[in-house]
Amino acid sequence: MFRHTDHLQFDVATEKPDPVYARKLQELIGGAYGEMTVTMQYLFQGWNCRMKGKYKDLIMDIATEEIGHVEMIATMVARLLEGAPVTNSTENALGDPVVAAVLGGTDPTQAIFSGGGPRLADSNGVPWNSGYITHSGNLLADFHANVTAEAQGRVQTARLWHMTDDPGVKAMLRFNLARDTFHQNLWLKGIEELKEDG
Repeated sequence: MFRHTDHLQFDVATEKPDPVYARKLQELIGGAYGEMTVTMQYLFQGWNCRMKGKYKDLIMDIATEEIGHVEMIATMVARLLEGAPVTNSTENALGDPVVAAVLGGTDPTQAIFSGGGPRLADSNGVPWNSGYITHSGNLLADFHANVTAEAQGRVQTARLWHMTDDPGVKAMLRFNLARDTFHQNLWLKGIEELKEDG
């Protein structure tokens, strides 16, 4: 069972609208190693785990936190899209808003399909795919896959951190990077405990 609270895990704020960066940030929501992937991967691993106790609890606890990461990043995308100004390239797009969005580097589906909000898609607008997740029923194999997923998430977060100068976005990414590192370390510890437990 899940409960929603009225605050984000990390309160996100942006200095100014930036629809081009909002599109880039979509990768952390719906990309192959985005937050939706790890959320669903861990949830299905947890639901598939028939062994009650510390391993199932570890999987479900991290999965639940990852739902908060999806909410946090989706909220940041929405805030980056709020009040986005018309750019010169948009003004020069011959009055066609779809062409203007493409030339401006924004994702037209954010404006057209989701009304100025985030989508469950990657930075190219490709919808999220459940084929990204690993849930084999073998805890050791799954925990190794989770270490890889967190490592990939960390790399992408670090790359995105270098693509912005917005202090609010950087603060959120720094928080996310720290949590991804913590989760990766938990999975590594889980691997060692699984080996010790036979």
